Amino acid sequence: MFVLGNLFAALAYIIHKVLWLYMWIIIIRAVISWVNPDPYNLIVRILYSVTDPVLLAIRRRLPLYFGGIDFSPIVVIVAIMFLQQFLVATLYGLARHFGH
Repeated sequence: MFVLGNLFAALAYIIHKVLWLYMWIIIIRAVISWVNPDPYNLIVRILYSVTDPVLLAIRRRLPLYFGGIDFSPIVVIVAIMFLQQFLVATLYGLARHFGH
């Protein structure tokens, strides 16, 4: 059963790191949007291609654009924080239960 515990611990660790990285990518995207970036810059294009699918889905479902401020990155960050507290913690709990 310790193998299953190790599997859950590894999954929790990987998911935690991926969520943490994506949260920082969202933050960087929000900060860059304040300075009117060059749309042909490779880094800007990568940031937009990684974040646009999630942000556009949030914008379609919840129109969170008030007074020229887009609140969809905040919703994504809150969702990431929820996933870290619920999903990652649950996986770590399962890992402890199965003997990690």
